[in-house]
Amino acid sequence: MSSALYEIVELADGGVGLRRAGEDESEPLVCIKFSKEAEEFLKEARFDVVKAMIEAGLETVGDLAEQNYAEFELEPEQRTLH
Repeated sequence: MSSALYEIVELADGGVGLRRAGEDESEPLVCIKFSKEAEEFLKEARFDVVKAMIEAGLETVGDLAEQNYAEFELEPEQRTLH
């Protein structure tokens, strides 16, 4: 993902999504939908849970990107030229 700005939005179906800021008509990059039971338990705190879930996901994506970059950087050094 690029370093663009993102926003957490409530979707028409009651779910919550992550989309690029200013792209109101675009499909969300991530959608999270809770069961009725979970919604009743969480109430308005569901946005806090969604935010934590998205932050954890973005952190993991960043870690994966760093690992892939590190592997890419190591590749030429691992080659032996004769």
